[in-house]
Amino acid sequence: MRIDIATLFPELMESYLSASIIGRARDKGIFTAECHNIRDYAFNKHRRVDDTPYSERQGMLMQAEPIYRCWQAVCDMQRRQPHVIYMSPQGATLTQKKCIELSKMDSLFILCGHYEGVDNRIIEKIVDEEISIGDYVLTGGELPALVLVDSVARMLDGVLKEEDGYMDESHFNGLLEYPQYTRPEVWEGMAVPPLLLSGHHANIEKWRHEQRLITTYKKRPEMLDKLSLSDEDLAIIHKVDEG
Repeated sequence: MRIDIATLFPELMESYLSASIIGRARDKGIFTAECHNIRDYAFNKHRRVDDTPYSERQGMLMQAEPIYRCWQAVCDMQRRQPHVIYMSPQGATLTQKKCIELSKMDSLFILCGHYEGVDNRIIEKIVDEEISIGDYVLTGGELPALVLVDSVARMLDGVLKEEDGYMDESHFNGLLEYPQYTRPEVWEGMAVPPLLLSGHHANIEKWRHEQRLITTYKKRPEMLDKLSLSDEDLAIIHKVDEG
């Protein structure tokens, strides 16, 4: 997979993309990530990429032309048009399902807005979809873009040591993750559930499924509305209500 990111702050993006699990996967060539400074495609000597909007609203708006030139350069380099995502609070909320879908694509082009956003004509011209990481507004699209890259890249083969590294996690199968514990066995008078020390894998797997249901019901009950629950699953949830 190749990911191109159009931003005003490539150095900010590079520091994260070069670190930890994502950085190691990038170094191994599991995926390619390139950051492009939109200012490099400005058509004036001051490398200005913003201007006042045609309205009474205060603030500055990113111009369409520098973004378009950046996108064109990436298309010419790849000899294809990547799937274009604009990080925007108006977009559809990012989900694990969407991350899996995007991880199967060959090429992504992520546009990071700034100031008051971008000229809407660039959205109409090149953007395939808008994605939001939540119902709030940030000063720029860089942090949302990094969230997207991280959540998509970790789905690629070889990024995590084992597939179970993400298949057991929250949201992957529509439920939240079960509680986890590590040493010491007893901490501050609180003990690890004895079943997890038994070595009985079938019982442990059953416990994990029950805990996924219970945790989801307690923390995010609306998620269960999207699932087809068995009678056994409903019985587990009913026990929670009974205390």
